[in-house]
Amino acid sequence: MLTRELAVTLRDAGLAWDPANGDRFVVPDRDLDDQVFVLSDMVIELLDAPGGDQVLAFNGTTEWALDSLEASDAIWVPREDQLRDLLGEAFVSLERLAGPPAGYAVTVRGPGGPERHVDVDVECAYGRALVSVQRG
Repeated sequence: MLTRELAVTLRDAGLAWDPANGDRFVVPDRDLDDQVFVLSDMVIELLDAPGGDQVLAFNGTTEWALDSLEASDAIWVPREDQLRDLLGEAFVSLERLAGPPAGYAVTVRGPGGPERHVDVDVECAYGRALVSVQRG
């Protein structure tokens, strides 16, 4: 998963977030720094019912929920598919590296020619590439 630090770098490089269902985000400076949240219309939890059945319980809120949070106070943590889409036509290729250490290389079209961005995590490799494209 994309690191919080890289998500902050993307935001600071000008990446705009239009929140949508399924988006991941973190909430800084509220003792929730290590929690990753997913934007959803409703919270669904799996419960064990008497008799061994499992129930999907649809809840409007959770007991520890924040009342509200400005979207601008959250830090978007884009998924792999979102990062790839954001790269658009700058994206050239994704390569799996055998290692050691194993990892991924994302190649994008840069102003001076192809640029290769490597990380052990695929989303972080995409994120590094997108930072470069955003900064142009």
